[in-house]
Amino acid sequence: MSRIGYRRLVAVALVAGIGLTGAACSNDKNDSSSSKADKASAATPLDPKTKVTISVDCEPPTTKKAERSEWLKDVAAFNKIYPNVTIKSIDTFPCEDTDKFTAQLQGKTEANVFYSYVTDLNQVLDAGQAADITDYVNDKSVPNLKDIDPNVLAILKDGGKLYGLPTTNYSMGLIYNRKIFQEAGLDPDQPPTTWDEIRQDAKTIQDKLGSKGVHGFFEYGAGNQGGWHLTSALYGAGNDVVDAGGTKATFNGPEAKQILQTIHDMRWVDHSMPESAGKAWGESQKAMGAGQIGMYLAAPDDITLMVQQYGAKYADLGMAPIPGGKTSLMGGNDYFFKSSDSPDQIKAGIAWINFEFLTNGKGQFDYARKKADGLPVGLPEPFFFTGQAKATDTADKTANATMPVANFKSYVDAQVPVKAEPPNAQKLYTVLDTVMSGVLSNKNANIGKLLSTAEGQANQLLAAGQ
Repeated sequence: MSRIGYRRLVAVALVAGIGLTGAACSNDKNDSSSSKADKASAATPLDPKTKVTISVDCEPPTTKKAERSEWLKDVAAFNKIYPNVTIKSIDTFPCEDTDKFTAQLQGKTEANVFYSYVTDLNQVLDAGQAADITDYVNDKSVPNLKDIDPNVLAILKDGGKLYGLPTTNYSMGLIYNRKIFQEAGLDPDQPPTTWDEIRQDAKTIQDKLGSKGVHGFFEYGAGNQGGWHLTSALYGAGNDVVDAGGTKATFNGPEAKQILQTIHDMRWVDHSMPESAGKAWGESQKAMGAGQIGMYLAAPDDITLMVQQYGAKYADLGMAPIPGGKTSLMGGNDYFFKSSDSPDQIKAGIAWINFEFLTNGKGQFDYARKKADGLPVGLPEPFFFTGQAKATDTADKTANATMPVANFKSYVDAQVPVKAEPPNAQKLYTVLDTVMSGVLSNKNANIGKLLSTAEGQANQLLAAGQ
């Protein structure tokens, strides 16, 4: 069901209810006073004396001993502030299973405070399962509110109303191998920020290190990875891939042609890319970890993955902003509040989320504890703070870093505005895979024709609401 469909049902219900509730609407002055009183009450943070129970999912599993221990310690520390709040933690791993999540929404069995991906707002609203927390969230209940990137909060809003709070997020950028840059005579502290610079640096790497099996750049052409990367590249250029209404494809333009032509030329003219395009997620991380490629588009958490699974060293890895730097595709996680929650449950949930995920030096931002527990510290995630909260976070992270945070300086300093994934993202990525695959597998690819064909396919699925 579409979000539009959900709104229509609500509208019909409201219209049908007018005749039944006319008496309740007869005194506008009293209703207005009641509404103001409700808002004032909602705006008041939870009283520590309030006795309330909330269930919260995404407790770290027992297999992640350090993370689980930190969660339990944080619940205990939270209860020193709010001794009458009972948090029933739910061990869910993975935190969101798509099929299970959908079933919970349909059966109304999700937790009082439930985890989701930032792209889930439409689905949650369509199920009628998100509480409107607009009146509950302010600088008293969430002191760092003014320093949370408004672009991140916007992804959790609909019709001007706020339905969730972010906990982690990332924005796409360019991961590069600083060691390879240095060996190729490039300055690792001056990574490329445009596609022309990427092509130039990739060719330099290929010319200098190609005989050792090193390629300058890596790209995908399948597994929805190619479409995801092309969307990321278009966002960097300031473009959308669908219109504001989500009904028409907008990716077939000069920016897409220019980006694709550059990728084509890296593959077929400069030969600075592997002969075979990547087909499955993980190929780029494995190749970068083995020191076989110089650059690829990615999210920051790839850095830790490459170190932990593929033998890379933090000192050898750097991150730069997405080429173009206009906007960056964002992903991440958040918590919603069940629509049947009582006001006190909403307040308790906000108090917990604020303590665990939105307060410098507490919860996930207790970097000294993370370091002591052997967890990685220094990755440029989460990335939703601005202003003083960002400055404090950067200082705390740097002081306790287990990796060279200076390697991510250009990425962090750019603070590229973020934008959510398009509607029907995975199906659109499948369509755009064909464009990337065509460019990477055919020297004589007709880029204009590839884009036009993909545009038609995308418009069909958007029109069908698929």
